[in-house]
Amino acid sequence: MMVTSASNIPHCSYSPFPIINKQIHPQSWGNGNPSLSLKQAMKPSSCTFSNEPHISFIDAEEKRRFKWVEIGPGITEEQRQAIDKLPFKMTKRCKALMKQIICFNPQKGSLEDLLGAWVNVMKPRRADWLVVLKELKIMEHPLYFQVAEIALLEETFEANIRDYTKIIHGYGKQNRLREVENILDAMKRRGFICDQVTLTTMVHMYSKAGNLKLAEDTFEEIKLLGQQLDKRSYGAMIMAYIRAGMPEQGEGLLKEMDNLEIYAGSEVYKALLRAYSTNGDTDGAQRVFGAIQLAGISPDAKLCGLLINAYQVAGQSEEARVAFENMRRAGLEPSDKCVALVLAAYEKQNKLNKALEFLMDLERDGIVVGKEASSILAQWFKKLGVVEQVEQVLREFAAK
Repeated sequence: MMVTSASNIPHCSYSPFPIINKQIHPQSWGNGNPSLSLKQAMKPSSCTFSNEPHISFIDAEEKRRFKWVEIGPGITEEQRQAIDKLPFKMTKRCKALMKQIICFNPQKGSLEDLLGAWVNVMKPRRADWLVVLKELKIMEHPLYFQVAEIALLEETFEANIRDYTKIIHGYGKQNRLREVENILDAMKRRGFICDQVTLTTMVHMYSKAGNLKLAEDTFEEIKLLGQQLDKRSYGAMIMAYIRAGMPEQGEGLLKEMDNLEIYAGSEVYKALLRAYSTNGDTDGAQRVFGAIQLAGISPDAKLCGLLINAYQVAGQSEEARVAFENMRRAGLEPSDKCVALVLAAYEKQNKLNKALEFLMDLERDGIVVGKEASSILAQWFKKLGVVEQVEQVLREFAAK
């Protein structure tokens, strides 16, 4: 390819080759593939004025190493099916890139060059990038994160802090801490300041990774922003304490939220109640159960079951029965799981007569004992050595 410059126009020659329409990318964070560095690309230059035409010979391969070729019929059946599933209303511009990504072969060029060629040929806008990224995420395509990271550097993508947060959140769900930290470093280098949303995502990630110290440090960093913490930030830290086996600290944050009239989501209350229930901490379970109602959340059979389980684990059968009856008085239909938990509580204390009395009350009220509760009875009776009676009991329950 030969380019001729007109006379009296300044021209710049770069040694050993010119860089034309080529973006300079820093090292890719997620995949570790180095790109052309600014130092390598820009050699010392000289700019002169001349009345003579200046001729530069441009290596076409250097201008665009990836040759944009429309996807033809020579593709695999799997690729064809993936292309056929692309949304009908997707624009041609976006569909063209999706086809290239679906059929991408690294031997024909790098992913950075593919996206660069798309930018040069198709002139996408931010909306186009978002459509492509959304579709790749829906497909759970293995190149999603690489495309997302490369997009951050493209001017046409017009990256903002939420774009970084989405990638951080995605890596966090996969417990890819190194990639998250690389994205954070890159975000800061580009002048973006971590806000509450980004830091809350980090707390979630460290929590799931079991790194309580980093979760606590990040939570303190949120406080230093000088803004009112929202329920997501509090909820993330409460979950971190729950996962670390420290529900009391989580409950402390829950009380702090109540004082600020900030109410956690039902999933946080449920997780805290489950933590106390599993440990057989009846006092903690009862406190959280009361806090759930004060927060305006109506308990259901599952929440009541967690409270009953706390008494069962603690070996307090009478309290388990009281919790069961309170649930019924509140108008809730007891599940078979709740019935089984009460029976398990009686079994733990070997109170057979109480268990039979409980079963007769259920029968009188038309409550059918299901599979799980029947299994508790069968195991209990077998321990007592009354196998024939077990079979008879199961037949009677099956006939009802």
